[in-house]
Amino acid sequence: MTGRRRSPSRPTRSSLSSLSTRASGSPRPARPPRPVKAVAIASVSALATCAAVLAGCGSLPAVSGASKDPVVVMTWAPEGTKATNVPGMPAMAQAYARWINSRGGLGGRELKVLTCNERNDTVNAGRCARRAIAENVVAVVGSYSQHGRSFMSQLEASGIPYIGGYGATDEEFTSPLSYPVNGGMATLLAGNGRQLARGCDRISLVRPDTIAGDQMPSLLNAGLRAARHTPASDVRAPEDATDYTPQAESALARAGADPALLGTGTYAATAGGACVTAALGDRTDTFFDSFRRLQEEGQKVKIASVLGSVQQALVTRTGGKSSPLEGASVTGWYPAASDPRWEPMREVVNKHAFGDNRIDPADPGVQTTWIAYTVLRAAVESLGGGDVTARSVRRTLDGRIGDDGVDTGGLTPKLSWRYEDMLAVRGFPRITNAMVTYQEVRGGRLVPVGNGSVNVTKTLEDRPEEG
Repeated sequence: MTGRRRSPSRPTRSSLSSLSTRASGSPRPARPPRPVKAVAIASVSALATCAAVLAGCGSLPAVSGASKDPVVVMTWAPEGTKATNVPGMPAMAQAYARWINSRGGLGGRELKVLTCNERNDTVNAGRCARRAIAENVVAVVGSYSQHGRSFMSQLEASGIPYIGGYGATDEEFTSPLSYPVNGGMATLLAGNGRQLARGCDRISLVRPDTIAGDQMPSLLNAGLRAARHTPASDVRAPEDATDYTPQAESALARAGADPALLGTGTYAATAGGACVTAALGDRTDTFFDSFRRLQEEGQKVKIASVLGSVQQALVTRTGGKSSPLEGASVTGWYPAASDPRWEPMREVVNKHAFGDNRIDPADPGVQTTWIAYTVLRAAVESLGGGDVTARSVRRTLDGRIGDDGVDTGGLTPKLSWRYEDMLAVRGFPRITNAMVTYQEVRGGRLVPVGNGSVNVTKTLEDRPEEG
């Protein structure tokens, strides 16, 4: 099969004997004719062998790199739990897959999205990671989890990149296999501090009593310090409580609200400007419900939050223009949901989500998933028809698309993750996008405040050592 010429070899005793016989004139014995059936079988066998070699080895230039196996990825998020739930992220991933497959897939390959319910606990976060490994996914894309310690090390051991996580854990901003598309809670809280510093004298931060929540005060204070403001009071709260009256009372009192002004057990703001900001995920509305009952009369205390804890669906559900969130200051990662730059995503949701009410285009989790899959698409298409594996996607993100970055249609700066793109933020070395937006609830709608985005890179870089 190789076509190599057989090299000459030393004559054997049998070959010498044969030569001697021919020289003596003895007739050469006749070889019996080969049966026709044997010839046919040999021919078929040879053809089958050639076909197998061509198909299995892929050695011909015409078929090299031409594999069209599906691109398999996973998106996970918690659903149906007592704490934070983000069902719109896996739903958005599935809608994206239907849309991109209707257009020929990623670089001509079908996109196959697996989903996993992370259930907001360490055990299931680890199970989702193990399933991703077993399914041989090329990436985990556009996902949410607060349990980075449970999944990131497993992904690292298998070389699977984590693209566009929500930004809820430290590991997303420290692992070399993580490719964040936003600045996580670090940028939101630093931005929220800067936003509140302009109109508040005393501030309370209500945050979850969790490992992720433990870093929130220093990040909010970094934004306050950048504006030469005093630190906020730290109020810890259970992540899954059904009533937050004690925490609301503590936050109001520490922010300077005075119950003696009314004498009825309710609180009102002092002239100095009391402000309370809360970041409790899905339980933020429960907190503000408890908070509202303590302020039924008198001057209202200024309230604030970050997108993900407060979003348009919550404002609408709690009364729109009459919502207790009216007037709240909110910090986000991306342009306001009404911005026309979100129109391509809205069209995909309208045409390919099939009425899936889990998907809210104003949800920052849904928006993050859209941007994460935009990054995946750019990475796969940059491979130019070559093999799509976890390694090839990772190597592409590490440099091949770095010169121009990934264009997200203006929803973020162009994204790239080369060493020179990393910001010098202590504790968050993988942050490459530190832009935030300021919004406010006006007339029952979240609307942008000011012009464009605010860069909090220096605010985070100048953050002092804790403790």
